[in-house]
Amino acid sequence: MFRHALSGPDGVLPHPDGTFRDERLRDAFSRPGWAPYLLTCGDRPAGFAFVRGLDTPTRVLNSFFVVRGARRAGIGLRAVREIVARHPGPWEVAFQDVNVPAVRFWRRAAAEIAGDVWTEEHRPVPSRPELPPDTWIAFTAPAGS
Repeated sequence: MFRHALSGPDGVLPHPDGTFRDERLRDAFSRPGWAPYLLTCGDRPAGFAFVRGLDTPTRVLNSFFVVRGARRAGIGLRAVREIVARHPGPWEVAFQDVNVPAVRFWRRAAAEIAGDVWTEEHRPVPSRPELPPDTWIAFTAPAGS
């Protein structure tokens, strides 16, 4: 669902067998320094988050997705708060400016976690010079946040 949701802004088509790339999914469950999180709404799955960099100074919220039926209900913001509280310290998250709801969401999340002590910058997409740059937000989650 995550890849399907991003296929519009990214213009990405699935593989011939109907699947999208899944290396982040595999990495989240198998590589050191990664952690997968399932977001729920009651007893139902509502999304996921993949974190990488747990074995480095800066953690990266690598993938984050909430199904449409659960959006605007506070699930995403609550999940971000809980995830960063488990791993206090420096954090980064990337998104694309074309995804306007993500722009609003990540700015709000950074402000709620770090107040006005967060940064935003554009960085080139590695090995993809034809793509517009990603927007990166950086903040520090205090211990006990």
